[in-house]
Amino acid sequence: MDIGILALQGAFAEHAAMLDRLGAGHFEIRNRAALERPMDGLILPGGESTVMGKLLRQLGLYEPLRTRIAGGLPVFGTCAGLILLAEQVEGGEPCFETMDIRAVRNAYGRQLGSFHAVSLFDGQPIPMTFIRAPYIGGVGPKARALAQVDGRVVAARQDNQLVTAFHPELDGDLTVHTLFLDMCRKGGGAQAAS
Repeated sequence: MDIGILALQGAFAEHAAMLDRLGAGHFEIRNRAALERPMDGLILPGGESTVMGKLLRQLGLYEPLRTRIAGGLPVFGTCAGLILLAEQVEGGEPCFETMDIRAVRNAYGRQLGSFHAVSLFDGQPIPMTFIRAPYIGGVGPKARALAQVDGRVVAARQDNQLVTAFHPELDGDLTVHTLFLDMCRKGGGAQAAS
């Protein structure tokens, strides 16, 4: 199994470390040439979603990645990655628009508004670190909420798409990454550039 990790911003190295702990192969995506390598899944890490959207387009990554995601490539978005996948974005512009959710940008305020919580994720308690995090202000009929904190949805899944407003790559708990790799195993094989 080989997972592509978008490496334009954010904690991509920390996601790689989690995949290492789980024995999954991975590689960084920084340019279009990286998309020639087959991948079984894609991780969109945190960062600044507006900047990431611009870089995706400038580097020629937007269209091929959107095509693959829409075609069923398993994808996991954390924080800004959640915003990139959302069909609707309150306080910003949609990017890939592949997931039936409404993201609320910077919902927890600035960096000083960052916090840590323990809450249920798909029925299992896990640690959650929020850094200038969004939340999911609406979950459409195609998606399903997986976690809430203080009455706000902070994780969801739709088919082969998984998103978290928090950063599981910073907490050491393998629950979320394990679920994502299971999605990749069931996702139908590696996708290379078309």
